[in-house]
Amino acid sequence: MTYTSPGRIHTVGDFREYLQRQAPTLDCIEDLHRSSRLLAQSRQVVGRTACNRFCVQPSSRSMANADGSAGPSTLEVWERAGASTAGLIWCGTELAVHESGKISRDQMYQNSDIDMPRSLRELIRACRAGVASTGEDPDSRIIGLQLNHAGRFARSDDVSRPPSMAHHHPQLAITTDQPSDMPLLTDDQLKRIRDQFIQAANLAQSAGFDFVSLNCSHGYLLHELLAARTRHGDYGGSFDNRCRLLREIIEGIQQNVQGLSLGVQLSVTDRPPYHRNPDTGEGCQIPRDEGKWPYGFGMSEHDPDKADLFEPFALLAMLQIMKIRLVNVTIGSPAYCRHAQAPGTAADQCGYGPPVNPLDGVRRHIEATRACKQRYPDLNIIGNGYSWLQQYLPNVAAMEIEDHHADFIGLGRIMQAYPTMPRDLLGHGLFDATWLRDLFNK
Repeated sequence: MTYTSPGRIHTVGDFREYLQRQAPTLDCIEDLHRSSRLLAQSRQVVGRTACNRFCVQPSSRSMANADGSAGPSTLEVWERAGASTAGLIWCGTELAVHESGKISRDQMYQNSDIDMPRSLRELIRACRAGVASTGEDPDSRIIGLQLNHAGRFARSDDVSRPPSMAHHHPQLAITTDQPSDMPLLTDDQLKRIRDQFIQAANLAQSAGFDFVSLNCSHGYLLHELLAARTRHGDYGGSFDNRCRLLREIIEGIQQNVQGLSLGVQLSVTDRPPYHRNPDTGEGCQIPRDEGKWPYGFGMSEHDPDKADLFEPFALLAMLQIMKIRLVNVTIGSPAYCRHAQAPGTAADQCGYGPPVNPLDGVRRHIEATRACKQRYPDLNIIGNGYSWLQQYLPNVAAMEIEDHHADFIGLGRIMQAYPTMPRDLLGHGLFDATWLRDLFNK
């Protein structure tokens, strides 16, 4: 697939014409200074004021200690998050609620054998030190901690431990080389994981975090359960059952960790799994049987390449009733449709060449976010998928803020390459695209 990278478009006027040709539902503000002013607006969230509209997303870098405590690299990630001057720190690095649920073998995890509150307080101190290094008030940022259980994508230290799957998925079984009859997590095991989430939220509150987020995205356990139509028991089948674990975790936290604000990171629409076409090197969907495809969430059972937001809207309604006001919107999973979830990822990292222009992934993210905000305007919505826009990220992001299509702009991969971007833009009206050359191979 050939396409033009935004890094090779030299004027914002030319970029706007590019959007009109390739993704006419998107638009941008041409004046960078006006974009900066819009993104510098404050916003009330979780009982505090975020001083601007940028939100730092969890980093994939962790390098925690073997016992699950924060290591030097972990603290560095949190310090850089603070030094970015983004108003909302969704999370520097995630916390797995149990060792068996780690996304990577060097991830922080909840360990009752160590002083976890002390380790979590170190994350907050590192973040505030980063803020202080910019000359700003170290207490001025809203800092959250995201809790997760990676489910079938867990990478435990115990290599003999089977993956923690919630339901069988024939296409993912191919990509992960898992037997089709792999044992599933039992309902009792899911209840123990529920209790681990509640315990971790209690630790986060005692450490001083402003809020806790539940990771219900990217194919991890809470997200996987939302698509568990073929699962039997209390946590599968009907929509009410598939939401049960998330609902029980929220209820448990609200009852046992009173006063702690909650957010949810949600993949509102999934994508079918992709793999490398051996003939072309590009990504293609893994073959599936004809007829209904019941394995995704927020996607058509008849055409899984199309979004169907009926159930995601019902879930957002449930969250709103449960007084959740902070939702981080994403799509898909980097584990099996990386070209959509992280548009423009290099083929050697993605496992295949992009089958479509990466702008398609940006568009899908933005349109899904718009739909959620339009349907539930009282929610604080974080939008994602902007990194591939590179130096034109502020121009498009500011348009979404101005049009009330999102409340915050999530910064993920771009923060790894250009960690001072919010500070440069908001403080000086500058965007130094030279930081991004290696990230997007411009």
